[in-house]
Amino acid sequence: MKEEAKYLALIGAGALLGSIGATVALRKLLTPRGDTFHGSNEAKSNGKAVLYARAAEDSSSLKEKMYEVDPADLLKDDIVSEQLTRNIQFFGFDAQQKVTTSYVVVIGLGGVGSHAASMLLRSGVSRLLLVDFDQVSLSSLNRHAVATRTDVGTPKALCLKNHFSSIYPECHIDAKVMLYDDSSEEEILSGDPDFVLDCIDNIDTKVALLAACVRRGLKVLSATGAGARADPTRIRVADLRESTNDPLSRSVRQRLRRDHGIEGGIPVVFSLEKPKAKLLPFKGPNGEEENPSDYQVVPGFRVRIIPVLGTIPAIFGQIMASYVLTQLAEFQVHMEPIVNFDMDHYRVLHQRFIEHEELIYGTSIHVQVDIEEVMYVAKELWHCRSARDQTTKEVGRGMWRSVNELMLVRWDRSKPASAWNLILLKFTEADEHEASTLEDIEKNEPEFFRRVTSTLKRAKLDFRRSDNMCQRPIITVVV
Repeated sequence: MKEEAKYLALIGAGALLGSIGATVALRKLLTPRGDTFHGSNEAKSNGKAVLYARAAEDSSSLKEKMYEVDPADLLKDDIVSEQLTRNIQFFGFDAQQKVTTSYVVVIGLGGVGSHAASMLLRSGVSRLLLVDFDQVSLSSLNRHAVATRTDVGTPKALCLKNHFSSIYPECHIDAKVMLYDDSSEEEILSGDPDFVLDCIDNIDTKVALLAACVRRGLKVLSATGAGARADPTRIRVADLRESTNDPLSRSVRQRLRRDHGIEGGIPVVFSLEKPKAKLLPFKGPNGEEENPSDYQVVPGFRVRIIPVLGTIPAIFGQIMASYVLTQLAEFQVHMEPIVNFDMDHYRVLHQRFIEHEELIYGTSIHVQVDIEEVMYVAKELWHCRSARDQTTKEVGRGMWRSVNELMLVRWDRSKPASAWNLILLKFTEADEHEASTLEDIEKNEPEFFRRVTSTLKRAKLDFRRSDNMCQRPIITVVV
């Protein structure tokens, strides 16, 4: 009778979750799994995770049985597939499979790195290497993703591995309590990782890691300063060349250029917000201010404290995880430009476009965009740059100056002036475009033609998705 009540409750829970798969997965979780996966954190040299299953040998003892499971097969497991069902619905099965079979290295496991690693794990990455030489401190609990008071004094890498094993036990997690430097480079960066996350706050180590990743041809995403900031809306992802108002990224940029000849090409997460506070003075045991370098455990690493609002490094880490996941899944995301127009600029573009339509076609009746849609076209599609120049060489003041040289025109003059038929061009480029045909552009500039048509096709899909979302029926669930 107890068993029957349990399964009735289970079916009810599955119904509330709105998924037959959820019911099956919940039932499996409450039923001995026999020879199905139960979790592990070991690996074979061929990169396949070794997963353990517990099988009853007799009524008083359990014996561990070992199975080797290819990460490509993880989504075939009912529990794993149900745990990742929202990701699968978002990316699609094949794209989620790319995420699940990926190998990611996270170096630096503090407020930024712990959150990045946590979401990579929760999103199904099946192989993680976690690297940090430091331990969990009591003062780090305001920003760490999983650490508790009982973890204080535990190496951060081992702390994460321990907590992660109960979230996604099928993931192979390798935790290394070590400092990244020239001597550990091969051990940490070998194995052909699909992505490396740099969450280090020391300049020397950060520069060495980024240079090594560029030299090895590894994809890397770097986090810059998250301390002493409070505005989450000003966090951006861009090339290292575009990061502004951040002393750490400025120093890293200068060092990479000077010591390694690296000008850019490295994506970074940074904040446009100027730091709200400086390093606090270091006080020794006697309460008087002393030289912090006298107390360094590791040469070159900071001893003085940067005030930190815990939410900001957490958001940095979440952004890093989101960026990497979409890259692994080959899911196209277009980041907004670092320097944005304000609403007055969009109004000018809109009015300029109306005047142009009246000049060319004798009327503006066919204009199908309002100011908000002009903002979408300029910002999301063309990154506030000419469609002919989508490079990142013009940033800051140079980009602001270019604003007054831009206008919207129809890509295909035979079609209405909708959001998916507009390109942003400089005045002279717009005149040349009006004097040419699409056939000429396709013939003489095939790469430009392909890029524009692909971008406008995406815009049309975006608007269709928006329309579908607006028409989605509202379902009320009473619990």
